Amino acid sequence: MRALFAMAMVLLLPVSALGQEYPARAIRLVTFGAAGSASDVLARTIGKRLSEKMGQPVIIDNKPGADGMIAGSDVAKSAPDGYTLFFASNSPIAAAPALRKSVPYDPLKDFTPITMVGYYTFFLYAHPDVPAKTLGELIAYAKANPGKLSYGSGNTTGSVGIAQIATMSDIKMVHIPYKGEPAALADLLAGRIDLMIGTLTTGLTHVKAGTLRALATTLRQRYPGLPEVPTIYEALPQYTITSWGGMFGPANLPREIVARLNKEFLDIMKEPEVVETLAKQGFVLTPSTPEALGKFLAEQIDAWKISARAAGIEPE
Repeated sequence: MRALFAMAMVLLLPVSALGQEYPARAIRLVTFGAAGSASDVLARTIGKRLSEKMGQPVIIDNKPGADGMIAGSDVAKSAPDGYTLFFASNSPIAAAPALRKSVPYDPLKDFTPITMVGYYTFFLYAHPDVPAKTLGELIAYAKANPGKLSYGSGNTTGSVGIAQIATMSDIKMVHIPYKGEPAALADLLAGRIDLMIGTLTTGLTHVKAGTLRALATTLRQRYPGLPEVPTIYEALPQYTITSWGGMFGPANLPREIVARLNKEFLDIMKEPEVVETLAKQGFVLTPSTPEALGKFLAEQIDAWKISARAAGIEPE
C-alpha cells in the first residue's frame, strides 16, 4: 500500500520536481515563412532571445507552403511537451480554414495559444493613375465605374481584404490572383492592375518615390512611418481582415509551460532592441495573455469565413 501511495505521489509531482525542469533540451520553433521573409526574421529575433533567457538552443524550422498548413500540420502532430512551438499567422490559422476545403488540423482544438505577437503592416496600394487619394474616394469612383478597377493579390490578406472592402461598400472590382506579392507588385507598378493590399516592405519605397499611392493601412492605428495615411477602419469601422502573428504550441500543452513561455515572450517583446528590429520589418508588437489570444483566434476564424463567403470566395 505504501509503495502504491508513493508511486501516486510521484506521478502528481510537477516535471521540475522529478529532475526534468523545463527546458532540458533544444526547442524547435516552427515558422510558416521562408528563410529571409519578415516572418522568418521575426521568429529568429524572438527565438534568439528566448534561447538566451531559457539557456537552451532555439532552432528555427522553416516550413513554408500551402498557406502555412505544412507548418501547422507538423506542430499539430507534435508532442505537447514544450519542445515544439509554432509562430503562426492568420494564413494557417484563420485564412486556410476559410479558403480551403480540407485543412489537416482544427485551428481551435489542435493548438494551445501562448501569446499574441502582433500585427504585420499592410497597406492598400493604388497605381497613381487611379483617380483616388483616399479609400472614400476610391469607393466613390468604383461605384460610379463598376467593374472598371482591378486588384491583384499575392497572399490571403490581399485577396480577402479587398474582397471585404468591396462587399462592405457594395462595389464591383475585378480580382486577379498572383502566386506572390512580387508578381502582383510588378503589374501594379506597370499599371496592368489598379490596386493591391501588400506589406510595408513591398511598397514603402515606391510610395516615397511617388510610383505608388498608399490609400489606407490595415493596422488599427495609423502607421508611425506614414502618419498621413488613414486606417481602413476610419472609412469602414466594421472591417475585420488583418494580418497578425501569434505563438502557439500543440494541443494540451501543460499550463505551467504555457505560463513560463508567456512570461518569457512578454519580457522579450518589451525589449527596445527587439521592438526596433521588428519595426523595421513593419511589425507592431502587441503581446497578450493566452486567454486573450484564444478569444481573438475564435473571432478571426469566424471573420475570415464570413468575409470569404460574403465576397463569393468558395473554398478550393
